[in-house]
Amino acid sequence: MAEMTAGGTLDRRAVVAGLLRDRGELLVITGLGSPSYDVMAAGDHDGNFYLWAAMGSAAMVGLGLALARPDRPVMVVTGDGEQLMGFGALATIALRAPRNLSIVILDNGHFGETGMQPSHAGQGLEFSRVAEAIGFPKVDLVTDMQGVPPLRQRVQACESLNLAVVKIAAENLPRALPPRDGVHVKNRFRMALGHAPA
Repeated sequence: MAEMTAGGTLDRRAVVAGLLRDRGELLVITGLGSPSYDVMAAGDHDGNFYLWAAMGSAAMVGLGLALARPDRPVMVVTGDGEQLMGFGALATIALRAPRNLSIVILDNGHFGETGMQPSHAGQGLEFSRVAEAIGFPKVDLVTDMQGVPPLRQRVQACESLNLAVVKIAAENLPRALPPRDGVHVKNRFRMALGHAPA
């Protein structure tokens, strides 16, 4: 068995709040659980699409949105456990390579929503190395808060597909629950994009 490795030391809420500062036209897709709570804690917004009960889907929803709206920056905020459920999606995203898509993996090395069991990332798998190997043009490994402002600028610039692994502390913070009504979230998001509710 691989040696256990810690996720990191960064405060996930501080990281997410930093990424969403002065967000402008940014559209945000969240993975289920803690990434949704983190984005909500930074402030609810019509341009946030919170995924409930769709584990492994966040990155592909982000891909679809980025391809449909190349005029807007799109950021997926997800966790290492959630992204492991959609591991193969990373290869598809690397091949399509939309310049306006950023995937931010909050890596604490654990499955936070099911009892903090060690994840594959907590046992040595490095998403940053996987992303480089499959052809992501820009990959970041963020281990301190100084890495957050440059990442935020990259997300907003829409110059290249990028993936960032942010090494956060393994802790369960109080939940900041976003709206749970999926129809409401969908319709609000559609209206923020200039479409009628469906």
